Amino acid sequence: MNGRFGRALLAVLLALSGCSSSAIINGLTPGDGYTGPVSLAYADGPRHQLDLYQPSGRTTPAPVLVFFYGGSWRNGERAGYRFAAAALAAQGSLVVVPDYRLYPEVSYPDFLRDSAAAVGWAVRHAVRYGGDPRQVYLIGHSAGAYNAAMLAYDPRWLAAEGLSPQQLAGFIGLAGPYNFLPIQVPEVMPVFHWPDTPPDTQPIVHVTAAAPRTLLIVAGQDELVDPARNSAALADALRRAGVPVELKRYDALNHYTTIGALAWPLRWLAPVLDDVTRFVAAGSGPATLARTATVQ
Repeated sequence: MNGRFGRALLAVLLALSGCSSSAIINGLTPGDGYTGPVSLAYADGPRHQLDLYQPSGRTTPAPVLVFFYGGSWRNGERAGYRFAAAALAAQGSLVVVPDYRLYPEVSYPDFLRDSAAAVGWAVRHAVRYGGDPRQVYLIGHSAGAYNAAMLAYDPRWLAAEGLSPQQLAGFIGLAGPYNFLPIQVPEVMPVFHWPDTPPDTQPIVHVTAAAPRTLLIVAGQDELVDPARNSAALADALRRAGVPVELKRYDALNHYTTIGALAWPLRWLAPVLDDVTRFVAAGSGPATLARTATVQ
């Protein structure tokens, strides 16, 4: 892409609301390399729907990426993230983008139960849609990265689906909050019942040697989610537990373009798509089979 056009587009996107930005980026998303979305239900209820994107031309079972979007657990819908799902599917993965219930309809931990149900659906139906149920990755941005991390590190949630974190091939977090007590963001306080928020709401406290291999991608400057307090601290905890982890920091990104860089018009900002693609390609099996991977 022409860098001048890309910078102009970025300036426009940053001046718009998140919803409008997603609509513009989705409109510029190429339609080749994948098919979809196909909308399906993973449970009863209007917020228990998902979009499925399948890679084109793949002759072997595809890795499965379950992508959770952000929005402070108050906003967001799967249709707004076609740009991210399409990019990942075009790289050869079967991509699942579920909606989940939001505040004030629900609060912690109900959105984790929804997220786990979506993962359970993905594992059970992967073969039908060309995916490999032994190669399931959880990926999320911001609040969605929190959801994915809790499922990846705290076994309570996947247990309800007859699964465990040890069955995951990996976790990929983009600008996620993993260590955010005391809660200082007013709109997040009621979501987690602050000040009665228990410590076990934090992904970082659930890190053990059984955690799946992890890729964390952050912005150099993130005014919403402190990368040092969250991603860097989580990476340190994973290293101490002996879990393979990579932490990528890009100074050209901010909280929003950490996910926006997956979109075709903004990939010049940072190689986020390349990082995710390489991480998935390097997985040779469930987390229990990947312990010999190099820790960076």
